[in-house]
Amino acid sequence: MKTVITYGTFDLFHIGHVRLLHRLRSLGDRLVVGCSTDDFNEAKGKKSVMPFEHRAEILGACRHVDKVFPEASWDQKVEDIRRERADIFAMGDDWAGRFDDLSAHCEVVYVPRTKDVSSTEIRQLVHALHQERTRELRQSVQHVLDLVERL
Repeated sequence: MKTVITYGTFDLFHIGHVRLLHRLRSLGDRLVVGCSTDDFNEAKGKKSVMPFEHRAEILGACRHVDKVFPEASWDQKVEDIRRERADIFAMGDDWAGRFDDLSAHCEVVYVPRTKDVSSTEIRQLVHALHQERTRELRQSVQHVLDLVERL
């Protein structure tokens, strides 16, 4: 049995996550996923929309994922590889080269990510939509105030 291990925040779970997990699972017989904890994300300067418990539960419900465990630090990867008996450490190709040092413990693979979709882009879109909606509401309120003033 070939085990693949990966890590990520998996916030705002989207089609890019599903396709990445599918690609990773196709590399072996078992996929184990380290999901970044809220404290670890904070240490990395990231803020998740969904709490760790929700992100981990969503990952665990994905048919491509066999096991989810918390990722609490950068330094735990070698221990996780040993504990899970991972044959392959795999990440999206946006991380290419960053984990090559783990090749002393298992094969390291970087797979293509889904183009034109990311949690960052989704956050930016939601923020832009929120700003647009806020602007529309302010205009409506101002219009009502103008009408009231005329009466």
